[in-house]
Amino acid sequence: MIKKDSFTSCLSRQQVIEIDACTQCGECLKKCPVQDVTGDASVSPREKIRIFREFIKSTQGLKGMLFGRRRVNQELLEEFTKAIFECTTCGACGEVCPVGIYTQRLWPMLRREMVRRGLGPIGPQKLIPGFVKETGNVYDKPASERFSPWFPEGVEPVAKAKIAYYVGCTGAYEAHPMVRGDALVLAAAGEPFTMLGAEEEVCCGFPLFITGQFDLLEGLVKQLVSAYQDKGVETLICSCPCCVNMMAREWPLFLGKELPFRIRHMTQFASRALAEGTLKLKSGFNGKVIYHDPCYLSRGVGVIEEPREVLRAIPGLKLLEFDRNRRDSRCCGAGGAARKVFHENAVAIGRLAIDEAWEKNADRFILSCPACYSKVNEAMEGYEKQVRITDIMELLAGCL
Repeated sequence: MIKKDSFTSCLSRQQVIEIDACTQCGECLKKCPVQDVTGDASVSPREKIRIFREFIKSTQGLKGMLFGRRRVNQELLEEFTKAIFECTTCGACGEVCPVGIYTQRLWPMLRREMVRRGLGPIGPQKLIPGFVKETGNVYDKPASERFSPWFPEGVEPVAKAKIAYYVGCTGAYEAHPMVRGDALVLAAAGEPFTMLGAEEEVCCGFPLFITGQFDLLEGLVKQLVSAYQDKGVETLICSCPCCVNMMAREWPLFLGKELPFRIRHMTQFASRALAEGTLKLKSGFNGKVIYHDPCYLSRGVGVIEEPREVLRAIPGLKLLEFDRNRRDSRCCGAGGAARKVFHENAVAIGRLAIDEAWEKNADRFILSCPACYSKVNEAMEGYEKQVRITDIMELLAGCL
C-alpha cells in the first residue's frame, strides 16, 4: 500500500539505498544530454537525487525525527517536478555512476511519486492516459488508421503463427518508412508472421510508465499478452526500443509472471535471418553511414552488435561510429516523453548528433528507433547541416 505522506512508497528498497548512496561526485554531468544543451545544474542528475534525498530526510529520516517532520515547501516540490520531467531518461548518467545507481529505472519511479502527489506530469503528458483509453495510442489518432497508409501491398500476415510483429504507436503514426521496412524484411525472410488487428494492437504502456502514470498499465499488459497468446505466438518482434524495453523488462512485472513468449528487437531477427541465409540481399549500398545507438536499445536491453551486423552485411556499405557509441551513446533528445514539453531541448540535443554525422561526412544517418526517427528529422528541418536520415530496416528493405 502506498503511504500518503511517504516519499519512498513508490520506490524499491534498492532505489532507496541508491538515493542514499549518491556521492555527488558529478560524473553524471559529463554524460547528461540535458546538461549538454542547457548547462542548468539545477536539473542535473545529482541535484535531482540530492533534493529528493532531502525530501526523504525531512519527512521520514533521522532529521525529521529529531527536528520534527516538516512539510516540504510547495515551490521546491514544483521545481523538482519540472527537473525530473525535463530528463530524457536516457540512463547515460547511470552508466558512468561510480556507485552503480540504475537511473534509467529510478527516474520513472520519482516521476510516479510526483504524479501521486498531483504535481506531474507536465503539459501534454497529462493527456496520454485519455488518448490511450479512447484510441489505443498516444497520438489520439484513429485506431483504424494504425496500419495505413504505410503497410506494404503484397505482405500478408497470417491468422496464427509462432512469430508476431508489434508495430507500436510512434512507428504506426510518425515513422512510416521504418515500420514499412520492418514488414518488408519480415515478409522477405519467408517465415509466416502474425499481427493483431489495427484496433486490437494498443499502446505497449511505455509512455504511461515513463511519465509515472501507472493506472492503466496492468490492464493494457494483460490485454496484449492474452491476445498474442491466443495466436500461438512464441516470439514477439518490434522495432521500437521503448516498446521492446517495456515488454522485456516491465510486462512481466505488471503481468505478475514470466511472459509466455520471447521479446526480440527487429535487428535481432534480421541479423539472424541474414546469418542463416533466409534473408538474401539483391543489392548493396555504396556509401558511408553512421549508426546511432538508441538509449533503450543499447543501455536498456543490451542490443548493440546486431544492428551493426545488419549494416555490415550490406555490400559496399562503410560503417562509421559516433564518438560516443554502444552503451555510451548520447541520447538523440526524443526520450522520456520530455520532447512533448521541452521541445527546444530535444531539437538542440538532436542537432549535436547531426553535427557529428555531418562532420564525419556520413552519407546517411542511420537510426533504429521511431522516436529518434521522428525527432531527429524534426531537428534536421531548416538546419544548415544536412545529412539524410534513414531507418536501418528502411535501408535493408531497399537492398532486398
